[in-house]
Amino acid sequence: MKLTSKQRAYLRSLASKENALFQIGKNNLTPEIVATVEEAFNTRELVKLSILKSAVEDPVAMGEALAERTHSVMVEKIGHKIVLYRPFKDEPEIKLPR
Repeated sequence: MKLTSKQRAYLRSLASKENALFQIGKNNLTPEIVATVEEAFNTRELVKLSILKSAVEDPVAMGEALAERTHSVMVEKIGHKIVLYRPFKDEPEIKLPR
């Protein structure tokens, strides 16, 4: 799934109001974290994560790997925060601009 710059900006504005749901630390991307994020996508379309400074891996690489494993799109990475987006299959709640 590809997002336009206008769609990314819209999703960033929605994510700015949200708190991070999960924290990723020195263990990096464990199967448990991937499963937890995957489960979060069952109830929401936008997931915000916080990468702790103790994480060994690069936050951008972790975000891209997590997006690939959860079949989502990395919307942005600001500081130590990552935002992922995956629309609901039946009826997306977030209406993206064209």
